[in-house]
Amino acid sequence: MDFSGTGATDENTGQVGAIKAAARRLLLKTGAPGLSPEVVAAEGGLAVADVAAVFPHRDDLLTALVVDAYDASAAAMERADAAAVAEGAPAGARLLAVTRALRAWSFAHTDEFTLIYGSPVPGYHAPQDTVPPASRTPAVLAGIVRAALEGGELLPPRRTVPGPPLLRPEAVELFGGVPDAPFSDLVERGIVLWSSLIGLLVFQVFSRTHDSVRDEAAYFDFAIAVAAEGIGLTVPPDAPTHTD
Repeated sequence: MDFSGTGATDENTGQVGAIKAAARRLLLKTGAPGLSPEVVAAEGGLAVADVAAVFPHRDDLLTALVVDAYDASAAAMERADAAAVAEGAPAGARLLAVTRALRAWSFAHTDEFTLIYGSPVPGYHAPQDTVPPASRTPAVLAGIVRAALEGGELLPPRRTVPGPPLLRPEAVELFGGVPDAPFSDLVERGIVLWSSLIGLLVFQVFSRTHDSVRDEAAYFDFAIAVAAEGIGLTVPPDAPTHTD
């Protein structure tokens, strides 16, 4: 399904964009629960009937915004990775580049970041259509981890997953299969890396670390390097730094 707008055509693409822009402004003002055709129309100077014609229900509009946010944030990571690959960067440097790109996007689009990684919206249940866009972020990370494995850049783990594998088939498929020993738990470790990245961004975007560290950008780089060690990947210590 196309969530650019229900029944969107070339003729109403501009109107769909105006509706989404108004809704994103409202995300900062009222939060996602406050969206409605009437409120969005008033914010964007649009007719209520025009908004309802494109997005009949609040959830239709929320889904469109969620898909856009996942796509935009993942695209920033994909561009950063492509640039790092073009420069011949090792996997550790690629990881730092894509996570920095996601951090930059998150601070530039706090409303959309909050929508996809903040508190759940009461009464909203994301449809399956949001799964492919949401999968793009872990797919970027998985591609880097897989390249590191194939390039011999990983150190074997010191701790193995206890008991049977903990993975769902979807995770194995996204990574491209379960690696051979001693890296047979690499996908589980990759999920730890992914969740650490999102958790770190939640802390920084929502100002949970600003009272604890002097340089949040430098701390972010350090934290990513520490998380990368969990999968046996080394982030180069001489990678270019950035500041807020």
